[in-house]
Amino acid sequence: MTDQYWELQGTLAQPIYSPRGTVEGLMLDVDGIAVQFVIGKHEAHLAHLALHLKQGQKLTLIGALRKPSPKGEAEHEVYDLIEIVGRGDDSQSAEYTASEKEIGGKIVRFNYARHGEPNGVVLDTGDFIHTRPDGLRKLAWKLGDQVHAKGRVQPLASGMGVVLEYPVK
Repeated sequence: MTDQYWELQGTLAQPIYSPRGTVEGLMLDVDGIAVQFVIGKHEAHLAHLALHLKQGQKLTLIGALRKPSPKGEAEHEVYDLIEIVGRGDDSQSAEYTASEKEIGGKIVRFNYARHGEPNGVVLDTGDFIHTRPDGLRKLAWKLGDQVHAKGRVQPLASGMGVVLEYPVK
């Protein structure tokens, strides 16, 4: 069976972070519609290229539509990223060292798991709190909420902020 590839043009809305703070996908705004592109676990070159992109940058991304996940329904279309067309050139890489810390701020957007379900929040500070999808449902956090969390942190791959692993019981 041959995959059908789609070429979508839009504006980079946000990177999608992994629980380790690396970039595992991109959220593209296509004429006001959110579209998620997932970077495969063995696609290090795409993850590296994604580090050089800037929020608000106009992009053309090529991807293959993913099948629905048994883990939950996505809030938007989700594609496997095949190619990034256009990219910036001035990012810095982060050194990965984990430590315990408390962070806080206002929720400005949600982060999404590879299958498209929200798995944490990004704060106005640029920090990412990873809760896992079930944790986020239990917390019932909403955009605009002021939140604080304490847990293990490490720098985001972009060098701008940290990811905090927030286990919700």
